[in-house]
Amino acid sequence: MKFALDTNVLVYAEGFNDVRRRDIAVDLIQRLPRDAVVIPVQVLGELFNVLVRKAGQTHSEAREALLYWRSAFQLMETSAETLLSAVDLATDHHLGVWDAIVLSAAAQAGCSLLLSEDLQEGFTWGGVTVTNPFAPTRHVLLDALLNESSP
Repeated sequence: MKFALDTNVLVYAEGFNDVRRRDIAVDLIQRLPRDAVVIPVQVLGELFNVLVRKAGQTHSEAREALLYWRSAFQLMETSAETLLSAVDLATDHHLGVWDAIVLSAAAQAGCSLLLSEDLQEGFTWGGVTVTNPFAPTRHVLLDALLNESSP
């Protein structure tokens, strides 16, 4: 089973904005099997933007963070097919195009879950279900995987 990470998970893991969510994001990332995690390229662009514009990092610091995440997990490129699929998704479900690109990329990578607090909990499209890893109750698939990977 594959999982895609949305920008907010990486932003919190970088320590920006919320200590409780940072701890959850770091724990989650450490416990997920590396070969099961996919990061859509769109997410890295958004991460760079947040780190520079909101977290006050220099471009060089944000670039280093981006390079770290790029090397840590499998990336899913944004192809023309991904973009067109995302535009249809955004049109059909009234989503922002950037969120739709992330969800479309997750679907094309064969992910079962997209871990995000930005999209509607439980929304399923293209075989991918959105779940908020910071919610008080974890999605059953995420919970099962985390319990399997616990020592």
